[in-house]
Amino acid sequence: MDADYGIARELSDLQKLRSQYQPELPPCLQGTTVRVELGDATTAADPSGEHVISRSFPHTYGQPLAHFLRATAKVSDAQIITEHPAKRVGIVFCGRQSPGGHNVIWGIHDALKIHNPNSTLLGFLGGSEGLFAQKTLEITNDILATYKNQGGYDMLGRTKDQIRTTEQVNAAMAACKALKLDSLIIIGGVTSNTDAAQLAETFAEAKCQTKVVGVPVTLNGDLKNQFVETNVGFDTICKVNSQLISNMCTDALSAEKYYYFIRLMGRKASHVALECTLQSHPNMVILGEEVAASKLTLFDITNKICDAVQARAEQDKNHGVILLPEGLIESIPEVYALLQEIHGLLTQGVSTDKISSQLSPWASALFEFLPPFIKKQLLLHPESDDSAQLSQIETEKLIAHLVETEMNKRLKEGTYKGKKFNAICHFFGYQARGSLPSKFDCDYAYVLGHVCYHILAAGLNGYMATLTNLKNPVNKWRCGAAPITAMMSVKRYGRGPGKASLGKPAVHPATVDLKGKSYELLSQNATKFLLDDVYRNPGPLQFDGPGADAKAITLCVEDQDYMGRIKKLQEYLDKVRTIVKPGCSQDVLKAALSAMSSVTEILSVMTSPSSNVNTPF
Repeated sequence: MDADYGIARELSDLQKLRSQYQPELPPCLQGTTVRVELGDATTAADPSGEHVISRSFPHTYGQPLAHFLRATAKVSDAQIITEHPAKRVGIVFCGRQSPGGHNVIWGIHDALKIHNPNSTLLGFLGGSEGLFAQKTLEITNDILATYKNQGGYDMLGRTKDQIRTTEQVNAAMAACKALKLDSLIIIGGVTSNTDAAQLAETFAEAKCQTKVVGVPVTLNGDLKNQFVETNVGFDTICKVNSQLISNMCTDALSAEKYYYFIRLMGRKASHVALECTLQSHPNMVILGEEVAASKLTLFDITNKICDAVQARAEQDKNHGVILLPEGLIESIPEVYALLQEIHGLLTQGVSTDKISSQLSPWASALFEFLPPFIKKQLLLHPESDDSAQLSQIETEKLIAHLVETEMNKRLKEGTYKGKKFNAICHFFGYQARGSLPSKFDCDYAYVLGHVCYHILAAGLNGYMATLTNLKNPVNKWRCGAAPITAMMSVKRYGRGPGKASLGKPAVHPATVDLKGKSYELLSQNATKFLLDDVYRNPGPLQFDGPGADAKAITLCVEDQDYMGRIKKLQEYLDKVRTIVKPGCSQDVLKAALSAMSSVTEILSVMTSPSSNVNTPF
């Protein structure tokens, strides 16, 4: 099987054209000199978890932000690195395949060779299992030739996406030592980057020379925080899915007799569903975050959709398109509780055919209410992170079944006078993740690869490569790195009546912000989408011409650029120090003290654990 990795692809004419595209680099990454400015020490976004995180990561917590600067930047305390000895770097795919992943490898390869042609890049074959087994492929220009700007992870492959147990961590360290790696680059999402942070801490404690770097690559788009605006692959996934959804919308409008229920990827968060809704304008979307916040039951969701179907029928519209994220099933309170009971029994070794008889009375009643196909799917063994096998649970068919049952009931009672309800169900789970990456993802991934080299040149460990100001052209992107520990939080999990325990520090999936601008945009248009059939077709993925430079709507409407604001704050603080020096007038000093007193008082209140609005507990 190993012989299949890294072999030249047979490319179509379009693939050949894409392989010739050369992504642009921001000015700060051009040339052979690395200029890095280390900012202030970082802290946890949630102060209540700071103690637990700092205690768990004593060697890598509180490290400073890193900003990579262009040659013309006038920053007096920037570190200028001109010596670039040959490096040995390992890279591994740890998450599920996401369009653009190959370009991260291309970017780090080019950066290594630009700064020292004698550097070596080793790809681990078969994901983390290849890392443990020390199975490598040396990445060369010849190997990269047919993988540049291409989808998939087939150049190296991937298997399990975790490096968590003591045995796995020790195997990873043994591989890095045996191969004399200066850096290990881990490509993946929240789980993989949490593991990367733990590896970095363990390596630092063991005085292993290998520095660990994470790269935010996940199609779910849920590795988002103040340092990470979006993930490699999310742009492509949403564009490809939006075209498929738009095709369904056009078909629904043409036949005027079907309701399409479409389930999209998105485990803990509904970012894909939200972005696809804003791009294609289906009639309705049910976000998991809305359901969780309002504690909507299956009955509530069913009635909500039925009421929408009835409202459309009154306008003589007996068709529609409804989007659902795959994580919706876990957001429904009673179903989540049922899943917890089932998973508890499975963990105890209870066979699937005996589980229904051992459920609590209420859980048993719900389980028996569900159609047979859903019962079977709920009994599947959970994933490695204890979540349900969401891709295997046909939530769209369950919701369509319940809606059809209710609409038939209303039709029989005479409260609904439209045509007979007809549903067609789809799951868009794998159709997009092997796609050719969008222009944005090609650029984003390639630049992140270059940033990885700059992190290595600066001698940083336990950092994630970051780019901000992404809604602007590439030459305006800000390149930097943030400690992964600064992205962590500690969640509190209930363990029975009146009990609670603290979880381990981790990078947790970011859910859709129901107070954010993206959700506000959806809310403003929800009624129009529902009733007016304002379907929008963005067309197939564009690599040139109109649409090629379009970016995710959720990326563009949010006011982000956290790293830029941090820099701006530092500039203001520096100005204060310049103006308020010993010898300045009494009036200047009084004004500075008054202003600073007010600012610190406000910030102290905002960041105190008791009033912190961002707490995940």
